[in-house]
Amino acid sequence: MAIATITAKGQITLRKEVLRTLGVKPGDKVSVEITPTGKVELGALRKKQGLNAFFGSLHRPGEPTKSLEEINEIVRKGWAGEL
Repeated sequence: MAIATITAKGQITLRKEVLRTLGVKPGDKVSVEITPTGKVELGALRKKQGLNAFFGSLHRPGEPTKSLEEINEIVRKGWAGEL
């Protein structure tokens, strides 16, 4: 069990072991939930990935890369119910 002291501003500092266990670093966000028994549960909030993380996420190894025209045709057929 780790012990933390509440400051005059109502803040606490978590020990490095707690931060390491949560997998968080300065600037990261954590969620705080109060349970029905009055205990506090702390959890790490994972950052949402930006658009750059999306690029390449649909790549299928062994399949050729599709052109924008091919992708648009697939989308058109999908919306038309042809797929």
